[in-house]
Amino acid sequence: MEGIDALGPVQGGSLPRSVGPTFRQDGVSGGLSFKETLNGFLGDVNQLQKQADESVKKLASGEITDVHQVMTASEEAKVAFNLMMEIRNKVMEAYQEVMRIRL
Repeated sequence: MEGIDALGPVQGGSLPRSVGPTFRQDGVSGGLSFKETLNGFLGDVNQLQKQADESVKKLASGEITDVHQVMTASEEAKVAFNLMMEIRNKVMEAYQEVMRIRL
């Protein structure tokens, strides 16, 4: 029986361009700020939503005949939106927890 390593890397998947480590090993910011990272992610999610909407319009007008392509775009936008909402919820929970801390 072969291990997981025998399968090789997953191809085709990608994270939004703004997601990734933003700090150097010494702890100094070497990349995007938290705000810039979130703004980039929101832009990516918005772009996916627009692409899904456009593919649905093209399917309705007959420009696209491949339903799988439309469903893939729609599901990708849905997953990205759900991830964005989970990130928002976690940020709000962290903020509320910080606000409960007494000084």
